[in-house]
Amino acid sequence: MEFTLLFIELFFWILYLIAPLIIFMFIVIMILGQVVSNMEKWDRFDGMYWALITATTVGYGDIRPLKKTSKVLSVLIALIGMVFTGIIISAALNSASIALEKHANEEIIERMKVQVN
Repeated sequence: MEFTLLFIELFFWILYLIAPLIIFMFIVIMILGQVVSNMEKWDRFDGMYWALITATTVGYGDIRPLKKTSKVLSVLIALIGMVFTGIIISAALNSASIALEKHANEEIIERMKVQVN
């Protein structure tokens, strides 16, 4: 349980530190999604939904741009989304690595104490 709590604490601390970057990228994705939704004559919610699905590279295909400019913007959204996702994954991996290292070191010390006694 200590590992999990430490991981969560570290992960949210890192997210707090990189929040300006994450928020900026999220806003850019949303703005580009709204631009595409206006060009393609979608409603605002569909544009937001499509931008998030495209940014996470899921791409269900239920909504897709038909105009060339929209397609170019969709590639830009996907590229920004990959960086966005990569940053969050990197924060999670770094948090897990630090938490595991701390937890493993404490466990090794405890095992050594048991063996000495």
